[in-house]
Formats: sequence, C-alpha cells, structure tokens
Amino acid sequence: MRPLLDHLRRFADRTAVLTDTTTLSYRELADRVTWCARDLGTRRTLVLLEARNDIEALTHYLAALAAGHVVLPVPEGADTDALIATYRPGIIVDRHGMRGGDDAPPVLHDDLALLMSTSGSTGSPKLVRLSHTNLAANARAIAGYLDIRDTDRAATTLPMSYCYGLSVIHSHLLVGAALILTDRSVAEPAFWELFDHHRGTTFAGVPYTFELLDRVGFAEMRLPHLRYVTQAGGRMPPERVRQFAALGERRGWALFVMYGATEATARMAYLPPEFARTHPGAIGRPIPGGSFTLEPLKGWPDDTGELVYRGPNVMMGYAERAGDLALGATVDALRTGDVGRRCAPDLYEVIGRTSRFVKMFGLRIDLQRLETSLADDGMPALCTDTGDGLAVVAAGAHDPDDVRRRVARASGLPVAAVRAAAVPALPLLPSGKPDYPRVRTLVADGPPAQESAELIDLFADVLHLDPAHISTDATFVDLGGNSLSYVTMSVRLERALGHLPADWPRLPIRELERRPGPRPRWWRSWGTTLETSVALRALAIVLVVCSHAELFEMWGGAHILLGIAGYNFARFCLTPLSRPERFRHLRTTIAWIALPAVAWVAFALVVTDDYHLSNLLLANKFLGPHDSMTAGRLWFVEVLVWTLIGLTLLFWLPVADRLERRAPFAVAAAFLAVGMALRYDVPGLGLGHDAWFTMLAFWFFAIGWAAGKATTALQRAIVTVVLIVGVHGYFGNSLREALVTTGLVLLIWLPTVRCPAVVALAAGAIAEASLYTYLTHFQVYPLFGSHRLYGVVASVVIGIALTAVVTQVRARMRDRRLTARDPARAPALR
Repeated sequence: MRPLLDHLRRFADRTAVLTDTTTLSYRELADRVTWCARDLGTRRTLVLLEARNDIEALTHYLAALAAGHVVLPVPEGADTDALIATYRPGIIVDRHGMRGGDDAPPVLHDDLALLMSTSGSTGSPKLVRLSHTNLAANARAIAGYLDIRDTDRAATTLPMSYCYGLSVIHSHLLVGAALILTDRSVAEPAFWELFDHHRGTTFAGVPYTFELLDRVGFAEMRLPHLRYVTQAGGRMPPERVRQFAALGERRGWALFVMYGATEATARMAYLPPEFARTHPGAIGRPIPGGSFTLEPLKGWPDDTGELVYRGPNVMMGYAERAGDLALGATVDALRTGDVGRRCAPDLYEVIGRTSRFVKMFGLRIDLQRLETSLADDGMPALCTDTGDGLAVVAAGAHDPDDVRRRVARASGLPVAAVRAAAVPALPLLPSGKPDYPRVRTLVADGPPAQESAELIDLFADVLHLDPAHISTDATFVDLGGNSLSYVTMSVRLERALGHLPADWPRLPIRELERRPGPRPRWWRSWGTTLETSVALRALAIVLVVCSHAELFEMWGGAHILLGIAGYNFARFCLTPLSRPERFRHLRTTIAWIALPAVAWVAFALVVTDDYHLSNLLLANKFLGPHDSMTAGRLWFVEVLVWTLIGLTLLFWLPVADRLERRAPFAVAAAFLAVGMALRYDVPGLGLGHDAWFTMLAFWFFAIGWAAGKATTALQRAIVTVVLIVGVHGYFGNSLREALVTTGLVLLIWLPTVRCPAVVALAAGAIAEASLYTYLTHFQVYPLFGSHRLYGVVASVVIGIALTAVVTQVRARMRDRRLTARDPARAPALR
C-alpha cells in the first residue's frame, strides 16, 4: 500500500481532482484512498469495479491497487454475470456499494495488477492481463511524449473502463496533474462550462468525439487554457486530422494522434503535432521505450509487413478462465494484425489488416468471432466494416432491423453503426470464399435504419421539415427546435423511446438511439416522464385563465411562465451553435410568438373594443394608453417579445457572443443582477406595483435564464436564494409569492417528474397551447357569462384547437414546398 500512497502524498496540496461540486488535493485524495483500502482488506483478491468517472470509483480503483489487489474495471450498468461466473471476484464494487464476492477467489500472480476487457468481445469473458510494470511504463511514456505538467488539468471524456480513458488517469496522476472528473459528453454545453471553469488544459477523444466537436461549434469556442488534444480509439480520416491540426495551430493548442491497443496498456505510437498536417494518415513513431518491426507477409510488397510491437507495456498475456490469473508473462511482443510501412524516417502508417479484426467507436471487434456467434444463434451472416460502421448480410427470412439489433448486442456497437440486409443465400466468390465487397454493396443502397427513420420522421413531423434533409447527426436544437416545439417533441419522444434523456434537445438523433432503452416494468408502472417545465407551463396557463375568469383567484401563473421562458431561452437559444445559427433560432422564436399575437390583436380590434392600435406593435406598455381596462392584458407577451428582441440584438455582437460562450452562467447572473436592481428600483423610477407587469419584471426571465445555465448545486443554490429574496414582499400577497417561489424552485431543482401517461399527454397538449390560450382566453371566457367553469374549459380547448390548426397549416405548407420541389413525392405526402 505504501508506494502508491507515498506517491500521492508527495504532491501534498496540489489539486488532484475537480468535479461539479468538489475539489480534492492530493493529500485529501490519499486520505480517502487510505480509508477505502482499509475497507477492502489486506487479503489479496480480485476486485470487480463498476467504473464511473466520479470520485467514489476513482478512490476505490486507487485503493484496490494500493492494497495490492487486482482490479477488473467494467462499464457502468454492464452485464457482469459471465465475468463473475468465470473469474469469481472476491469483492464487487458497484452503484449499490461494496459487497463480498466469491469465498474462494482465484489464485493471482504476484505481478498482476489489472484486467481489462478485450473491447468488442462477443460475449466471451476474454481479458487482457496487465502488470504493475505495464501500467507504470505506459504512464511514464505517455507523460513524456505529451509533456504532461503538474499544472495540467485533464477532463475525463472517456470511461475509466476503457484503456484509453484509464491511461489519461494514470499519466496525469503520475506527474501530479489534476483530473476534471465528469461523465458528460462534449456535445453538452455543461461539459464546456465545467472545462472552462476549471481551466482545463486537455481532453481525449475517439474519432466520433471529433465529429461531435465539429457539430457543437468547437472551432468558435474560446478555451484559453487548452494546451493539447489527443485522439486514438480508431483511425480518424486524414482530412479531419488536417482540419483539427490546422485549428490547433490557429488557436495555440496541439493535436496528438495516437495508436494503441489494450494489449499494450493503451499506447504504442504517437504522431508528433508537427507532422499532423503533412502525414495525417500516419500512426507516428513508437512511444518512448517501445519499438516496431515489420515482419514480412506473403502477398504484400517488400516494404510492408505486419506491425509487431515490443516494449515494457506489452501485456502479460490473455486470460480466458480463472486459472489463467496465476500465470506469469506469456508474450514478449505484440502482433498487432495491422499491415504497416514506413512513410517517413521514424514514422509508420497502417495500410491494411492481416486478420479480420476492426476497430471502431473505441472497440476492437473480431469479425470472425462475431460471425460465429451469429451463426450459433441461428443467423448465418457475413460481417465487414464500412469505415465508420459494420455492414452485415444475413441469410434467410430475417428482419434487417432485428439483424442490426442482434449484431449491436453481440459487438457492443450502437445500433446506428450497423447497416444490414437479408438475402436468400450469403454472397460467395467463385472460389467459394465470402464475397465481402458484395456485402458492402448489398447494404450500401438499403433503406435507413428503422429506428433512425422513425426518429427522423418524428423530428420532421414536429418541426415541419423535409425528412430527406435531416441527418442522424442533427439535434433538436440544430434543426431549429425551440420552446414552442419542444413540448410536443418531448412527449412524443418519450413515447417513442420509452424514456426521456435529460439532455435530449442537444443529443444527435443517432445518439438518442444509443441511450438506454425503456425502463424496467416496475419503473414504467409509475407512469411516464414529464419535464417539469412542461408541467409548470400547463399548470401556470390554467391558473392564469381561472384567475382571469374569476373561477377562483390564484395569481402568479404569468410570472412563472416568464421564468420558464427565460429557462427555455437558455436551453434553446444560447446553444453551442454558431452565431448566425443562434441569430436564426432567436429570430424564429420571436416570430412564432409575435406574429400570432399581432394577428389575434388585429382580429380582436375588428370584432371587439378590447385593444388599441398600440397593441398591434406589442408596445402598449411603452406607448399607452395606460388607463384602459384591457390595454395591459398582453403585458406578458410584450415583456417576452421585447426582451428577446433586445437580447437578440445584444448577442449578435461578436464580443457579447464570445463572452456568453466563455462564461454562460456568469453572464446570466449578471443580467439577473440587473433585473434585481430594477426590481428594487435602484434607478429610482418609482413605478411601484406597476412594475409587476412591465419590462421591470424582466428579473423573472433572468431567474429562468440563470437556472437554465446553472450546472452545479452551488449555482442552483445561488439562483434559489436570489429568487426567494426577490419574491419576498414583491406582490404583497403571501399566497401569490409562495406559488411563484414554489414553481420556480421546482424549475431550478427538478428537471423531470413521473406521472400517469394520460396526465403527461394532457399536460403536454395544454402546455403546447399555452401561447394561443393566453392570447385568446380574454375574448373566450366572457362569452359564457356566469358559467365560469365552462368559460375556462372553452378557453383551454380553443387554445389547443388553434394550436392544432396552426400545426396542420405548417405541415401543409411544408408538404407544398416538398411537392413543388419534387412532384413525385406528392402521393406519399398525401
């Protein structure tokens, strides 16, 4: 135990770990590891650890190593039955805590430290055996060629159960650098807020990570502390290597492309940044302490050969049964299976494969074993790679989508990465060997995946877009989704997926497919998931109508709606998209609020005496008249529209846009401070209670905005305190203040609620229609005189009906556009 603990304590008060809510020094981390190691005990055993990127999992991992145990990290939520049955761990640590395992754990070799999955296995519990020497040698080599410094702070963008992710932890703890522990994706704004807040200097990615970076506007982000970015986990297209290398040169950070395998404790080669633009297809040079040889291959040119790697980081060997854990080193060189050649002095590139292993999404997949597994399961098939996924052809009357799902389960790949076709007989060459080029051809022109097609159709239907123009890389926000359409989308998406990921508006369609599927039956029996903002929106508009119709008085709904509007502004308008895209989304959002409002006012001016010409400009609060009984009815819409217009003009300025991207919560908090200054009349305007219904009520919008950008418990607590202080005494009515406070506190702290499906559907319909209900109810409920309940019900029903009509009109307009563009599609659209 002593060497690892001494190493941690050597860095004393240097920062070791940073999370959303916690900062640990190396001394504090060492203390936690010490306590945890005592709980694990001194009897050497195998520890199966559910590895998450959090302090608890990191502490257990280090404690197990410090106490001399052997660790087997597994992904969060993984099915570990086969591993437990095969290797009989003595201790199991998962989300439920630590518990004892097998009373007779296997015998462990003295040098054995870590067991890692051979990624992409097809159900086989085959593991890689790594020694303490392997771990130390690879960590030293990585720290050396990356020049990792004790001032570096690395974000954990990859899981700890993956050798690449674990190597980031080893190499940074080796030199006294810090880890920013997070499970968030680089597609989430909250990741970048955390990264910037903790002055992150580096992060790691697989090829798909860089696709996400392209989509979230990484090129425009201001990350002043970023020093370098690493890429491994599969071949990245040379053009993308050039792209990010050039971006790094412009922005002052370096791109390291790397090559490795679990069997080499992660890394075998790296491409120095200076070669990334001139040799983007190369794997680079061997890491310090390692070397390559090219072993001749029959049928390949003389200057090529199988890449064979030697170095102190080469594994001890494989394990396929518990008895193998007692073995010493059984290999001294790693045959990679890659065909390589020198492309420059001391640089290597991979030009092919000697076997049927492929690597994608950070997984190494044995295609031969995959085919065998499928055949054993009654599905004869041929599998080959397409560069960014798998092509699979199955023989027999199989449903291609069933083929995709079974291949995904067997390989560990997401369903979206598999394309499949079913044929009467497997394609063969004249020699009788499998015709893999034909496999690619058979699936290349096939229809899109059923799950993808269904989700694309769903997005197209809700957002009134052409399905043909929707990519599986697109997100709800990318496609122009906003607060007016997300209610319908959230309800329908929850029904389609059986669950509703909290971050669904910013997840690409293909990523939605990868998220865990429907919850277990016991969970579904509790109802369905409903976003709290949707529930509050439905409740608030009902309270507004009831209070105005004098069915009962419970005021405050409009102010809750204003807070929700600010919350949605933060989520759907201030996104990681480019500045022009942000502007387009804001412009669309304003139009879909202002245009219906102006149209209804115009109608009301003709048939009633309720409004004045100033209402057509949504400017009654500016232009008057102020003494009319009806002129101020639309105050909520006026405040919202002019607030959005002002913020749109502000964030069109490049400097404001950059500042908001760099410090989103700080900017929101600054506007909240301005709103509070207006709330307490610091300028001395002396409007009194009139301020409830004017632009001075902006601070409710700012509360929602800050809540939408809050990513830590401390930030949410700050917003909550400001809310409670600001609402206290604001209305002079305790019930109203309690209602508004409760509603907005729920918005801050409770993202979703569970409720019966019928309640969720009703709430979704009412919330979606909240704008049209608000606009029209003033003219509807008076028609029912003293029958107030009928007036309330009619107001809500008419709001829902108008929303449905507008939705249908938008759908027909879309269909006409598509028909005009392609007349052949008219029958399908009808």
